[in-house]
Amino acid sequence: MPAKRSTERSPDTGYAVVVVGASWGGLEALTTLVHGLPAGFPVPVVVIQHRGRDSQALLADLLQDRTRLRVSEPDDKEPLLPGHVYVAPADYHLLVDDGYLTLEMDAPVRYSRPSIDVTFSSAAATFGTRTIGVVLTGANADGARGLRAIVDNGGTAIVQDPESAEMPVMPRAARLAVPEAKVLPLARIAPHLRALVADAGAKTA
Repeated sequence: MPAKRSTERSPDTGYAVVVVGASWGGLEALTTLVHGLPAGFPVPVVVIQHRGRDSQALLADLLQDRTRLRVSEPDDKEPLLPGHVYVAPADYHLLVDDGYLTLEMDAPVRYSRPSIDVTFSSAAATFGTRTIGVVLTGANADGARGLRAIVDNGGTAIVQDPESAEMPVMPRAARLAVPEAKVLPLARIAPHLRALVADAGAKTA
C-alpha cells in the first residue's frame, strides 16, 4: 500500500478526484451515480468495475448514454481532467498520479485486476484530503482497505447502504473497515457528491 502522505486541500481547487469502486451489480449502480452528476461537475471521476480480462469497452459506452460528462477508458499517462469519467480498462490496474492516470499490469490483488484497493490507495497517497472514495455494490471485500487508506490520509468516504445494493458484501466490508464513512442509499450518493464539491468550492472561494 502506498505510503501515507499529508496533503492539505488546495484553496483554489477543493477536491481533486472522486474514485468509485463497484463489482457485482455495478452497471446499474454506476449508471445511477453518473446520471446524477451535472455536465459541469468540476472533479474528475475514476471508476473501477470488476470485469473479465477479455471484456470490451462497453461499460464506458453504456455509461456515456446516461451522462453529459465525458466517459472513456484512459490510456497510460492520460491527463486527469474535470468533467470526465475514467473507467479502468479490463485487465489493468489504474493508478491515480498527480495530474494523470497510470496503467499497470502488476499481479491481480484479491484475484482482481483492476483492483479497487490499488486505485483508492494511489489516490489517497497522491491527493490526501482532496480525495473522495465511494464503494458501491459488490460480492467481495475489494475497496475496504483502499477506503481506509483514503480516510487515514484525511479524505472523505462514502459507502452505498447495503440494503440498497444488489450485492451487499462489498459495502458491508467497507462499513466494517471504515465505520466513520457516510452511508447512503444509491439514489442519494450523486446529490451528496454535488453538495460536497459545492461546499468545498464555497469554502475556497
